[in-house]
Amino acid sequence: MGETVPRPRKSLGQHFLSDPNILERIVRAAGVEPGDRVLEIGPGPGGLTRALLAAGARVWAVEADPRMVAHLARAALPGLQLTQGDALAVDYPAVAEAAGGRLKLVANLPYNISGPLLARLLRQRRALRSMTVMLQREVADRLVAPPGTRARGGLSALAQCFCSVRPVLRVPPGAFRPPPRVESRVVRLDVLPGPVAPLADEGLLWAAVRAGFGQRRKMLRNTLKALAPDPTAALAAAGVRPTDRAEDLDAPAWIRVANALAGPGGTEGRG
Repeated sequence: MGETVPRPRKSLGQHFLSDPNILERIVRAAGVEPGDRVLEIGPGPGGLTRALLAAGARVWAVEADPRMVAHLARAALPGLQLTQGDALAVDYPAVAEAAGGRLKLVANLPYNISGPLLARLLRQRRALRSMTVMLQREVADRLVAPPGTRARGGLSALAQCFCSVRPVLRVPPGAFRPPPRVESRVVRLDVLPGPVAPLADEGLLWAAVRAGFGQRRKMLRNTLKALAPDPTAALAAAGVRPTDRAEDLDAPAWIRVANALAGPGGTEGRG
């Protein structure tokens, strides 16, 4: 890269992807085409950034580490707009507006904040066309987990309410510097035009999923008590058994539950 790359910092969860073949495969899996607007979170020394630019994309990157920001700034890569900041505090719709339209997110997400970061991105998904992200294997497995499996979690349910989710690539530890102790996966989430079913109150959906998976071994008639005076009746109205547990429900069922919790008119939907 022409100069010494700053050393990865364990405290920031930094593992730099260095395998050029895998970098190219990620760009292809994301469907990046010339002229695309791409968001990258945590570019580090810029391996993926360069692959995206080589594919003809314009890249808006957010990096927390000032050493990496300085390193990329010195590289003066044409087509790169670089901002130093905390990915958990970025206003992604504002980034998309400044970029001129919705973005494709392509990133090796920092593993130590991947859960809350994905939640933030899902809440602000209208700024995005798709999300092609590398994650720790366990997190990726949860994202794609179907109903009725132990891997399924709140993030699975919510992601599948708003996106088409599919795994695209396995990445071995040896592709990184330094190699992480875990295997990695790349997952692609295509943001849908709307929720998979009419949704009355998105905030209530998030609250219901959070309550359900917060005590995942308990039945929904118990976990949803804080959200409804009679959760059994609400579940019945949604066509869900009160003895079901959070992991048993697919995305449309979670939306029906949220609509039932919203009360009369709840299925008319906004979202």
